[in-house]
Amino acid sequence: MLSLDYLENIIVDISETLKNKDFREALESSVPMSEKRVLDFLNLHKDIPKLAKEVEEIKNKVLSNIDYYIEMTMESLKSINGNPHYAETKDDALDILDKIIGERNKIILSKSMVAEEVGIREHLEEVGKEVWETDLGQLLIQLEKGKPMHAIAPAIHMTVKDVINLVKNKLNIELKGNETPQQIVAKIRPFLREKFVNADVGISGANAISADSGSIFLIENEGNIRLVTTLPPLHIAIAGIEKIVPTLIDAFKVVLVQSSYAGLYPPTYVSMVSGPSSTGDIGHRRVYGAHGPPEMHLILLNNGRKEAIKSDILRDQLRCIRCGNCQIFCPVWDITANKWGGKVYGGPMGVGWTAITEGIKKGAELSELCLGCMRCDAACPVEIPLSSLIHRLKNIYVKPK
Repeated sequence: MLSLDYLENIIVDISETLKNKDFREALESSVPMSEKRVLDFLNLHKDIPKLAKEVEEIKNKVLSNIDYYIEMTMESLKSINGNPHYAETKDDALDILDKIIGERNKIILSKSMVAEEVGIREHLEEVGKEVWETDLGQLLIQLEKGKPMHAIAPAIHMTVKDVINLVKNKLNIELKGNETPQQIVAKIRPFLREKFVNADVGISGANAISADSGSIFLIENEGNIRLVTTLPPLHIAIAGIEKIVPTLIDAFKVVLVQSSYAGLYPPTYVSMVSGPSSTGDIGHRRVYGAHGPPEMHLILLNNGRKEAIKSDILRDQLRCIRCGNCQIFCPVWDITANKWGGKVYGGPMGVGWTAITEGIKKGAELSELCLGCMRCDAACPVEIPLSSLIHRLKNIYVKPK
């Protein structure tokens, strides 16, 4: 059997978390509503599961010829005056990031699981940059110095009282202690607005990337991503290579399916970013840098993904669109959130993603906490056989090769 150190630490952390009344209260107040909201929506919109099946086929097509689609994406981005980069590892991604940012100091981030995976915020803070998360949930994670507890709702484990204490003590924003969520948001808004206006760099993730156009697609409900990608003079996007799909239409399909299964349909905002801002209104000649950034970069990250494509155990996990629906449906995640998980990814999807990004041994150890109820299989829009994947990782844990 594998070393118990990693698993024991996870179990100890979960045991302590289960004693936390506020943590349990926060999850119990949100999870049942999230599950019902998704089920009710899908019952009313029978076309979405059909679209999800198309996304599954689209993802499989790209995984079968990943190098071709990476090259197409990079060439397409060049053609629209964007700057493509390929990072083999997390360290490579950080080196690329450092070179692009240079002496610029004020940086704002939109929510990105890959940014968490790479450790972008922590790295930039270590080298002396001023860095702020702009998604409200992710900002709370930054203030807490924790990790996201859900793929879509990172601060799902916090009560309103927890949020008030964090905002009051960490941001020095005056709060009485009895504010409503609406009132808390109104207090945080001017604090973040100043960060948006004065930022030198905006860093985003990507929900989908179309290889034929080089466009990146971003879904949100807060409006912060649009500000992150348009107000600073430099926009950097970072995404795993599995986010690539063949065409612009394919990317729209991913956006619709992800937002639906995340319980956020219709999404308040969908942004398509195709290179830097430009205008051709003066002299009928296109120049770059109108009202948006004149410079845009995309970093495509491998970090174990190509190796996972070759794995008969982990390949299917790369179809994941990060909707977080499997987490909501999982009885273990319902009481632990992403405490059952690796450095970044938790719940049923997190077992496979931890195996891909942190090593198959860690994924195998995490698999031991799965009940094998198979609810995650039914929840996944792109039919990743999560319970089977986890079961096979359990076999590795019991009988390591």
